[in-house]
Amino acid sequence: MVVPAPQGLGTDLYATAKDISAVASHRHKRETNARRLNPFRARAVTIAAPLAILATGAVVGVGVLNEAPSADDALSSATSTGAVAADLGQHAEESRRPQQLSRSAARIDRSPTKAEKMMAPRAVKAAIKGADTRLWTTATLNLWTRPGDGAKKVGELAEGKKVLVTGRKLFDRVEVVVDGQSRWVTAGYLTEEKPFTLGGECTNGTTVGSGVSPNIVKVHEAVCAEFPEITTYGTLRGGGGDHGSGHAVDIMVSGDRGMQVAEFVRKYYSELGVAYVIYQQHIWSVERGGEGWRAMENRGSATANHYDHVHVSVY
Repeated sequence: MVVPAPQGLGTDLYATAKDISAVASHRHKRETNARRLNPFRARAVTIAAPLAILATGAVVGVGVLNEAPSADDALSSATSTGAVAADLGQHAEESRRPQQLSRSAARIDRSPTKAEKMMAPRAVKAAIKGADTRLWTTATLNLWTRPGDGAKKVGELAEGKKVLVTGRKLFDRVEVVVDGQSRWVTAGYLTEEKPFTLGGECTNGTTVGSGVSPNIVKVHEAVCAEFPEITTYGTLRGGGGDHGSGHAVDIMVSGDRGMQVAEFVRKYYSELGVAYVIYQQHIWSVERGGEGWRAMENRGSATANHYDHVHVSVY
């Protein structure tokens, strides 16, 4: 009996199924004890088996085609996996490193200090331009380039000088203008009133001559600058003593003005090198300074008792 090829099954596939069926029939012929099968059922089995194998193969093939990556996909996947691993490794390494800011980042992030703001060229220029007050120095002052640490000393400002100030203060220093430039001096040594300075200029033309002690020169210059109306000074004379050695001077003045001179010399005794002062029959000495003015014996005359002049002896 010839069985036509089932609908939808190709001729070649059907022929293959017939060959398999023939082999199976031949094998059963050799097995003498085999039970004879129903012819129709046998043919159904022989046809269904190849069809199941073929269908299974087709399904598996489609699945393999759909699931298996191409060579490019495999390479891409490998590359991506490697990149992820490398990236994770890099993050791990960076987490172990101490975090450091670059110098440029630090410079960008750091805000300028108050001193830096004050010393900015524009701020300095404005301060100098707006300065309109002049004060006197009460001591010799060091001139600094800026307030605070890092300042450089660039000179001195003498005592008794009138200087232009800007009004700006920082770190116990005040800003002054010297030769058109910003300079800083220690605060507390500037005043509105002209201070007394020893050794100022003597404007009345008097001198104490040569051959006297340097300290006598100091006394004369100080008294002459402070009391310019006094024009007579007596220094060297015979008879020995402090006058004979050039260590004494008689300042010819009397009355209350004479006491002012005597107190002035006593006040600055250390700077002038004074040993003792005599006036109006009283003496004050460095050695017994705590006793103040002490009375002296009467020597018989106004001049001998120092009523018409102030006597000053120096070391």
